[in-house]
Amino acid sequence: MRRNIFWRIQYNSPVVLTFALISFAALFLGQLTQGWTDQYLFCVYRSSLLDPLTYIRLFGHVLGHANLAHLTGNMMLFLLLGPILEEKYGSRALLQMFVLVAVVTGVVNMIFFPGTALMGASGIVFMMIILASMTSVGRRQIPLTLIIVAVLYLGQEVYDGLFVMDNISHLSHIVGGVCGCAFGFTRK
Repeated sequence: MRRNIFWRIQYNSPVVLTFALISFAALFLGQLTQGWTDQYLFCVYRSSLLDPLTYIRLFGHVLGHANLAHLTGNMMLFLLLGPILEEKYGSRALLQMFVLVAVVTGVVNMIFFPGTALMGASGIVFMMIILASMTSVGRRQIPLTLIIVAVLYLGQEVYDGLFVMDNISHLSHIVGGVCGCAFGFTRK
């Protein structure tokens, strides 16, 4: 008797997979509510500190995405790098990194771009890109991959942030990358 292939599928990276599934659910919920949940739960913008939803948005904005293309663009690298990082650092540590990047990018957006809403996991994806390039940090050495990735990815973000007019939060990408670098040097 042949075994069913579905019994062999493993939920191998619980934090990464759960994050991705919640992000897909948030997109569906945003479409179902005609953007209400996006506005009140899944994007961050300057709002009163007395509003309890402000604090939910500080975390929730990384789960929200403008459309399916935005979500799948983030999820491709997220699902590629996430399991590797979750295996290396552990589920709890990776979740802590996600939360910290969400809060830092949310606060930075509220301070420097008060009239702009921010949504999406790209700050976390940039954190993961930089963190993945640092897998061999230690023994007072800096991996050449880190330098090349930082120049390519973060350099492009600095350039685009200064000279390209688009609806992308290049500062969130940079902040995520800086957080990834900090995590890489402090968590071995």
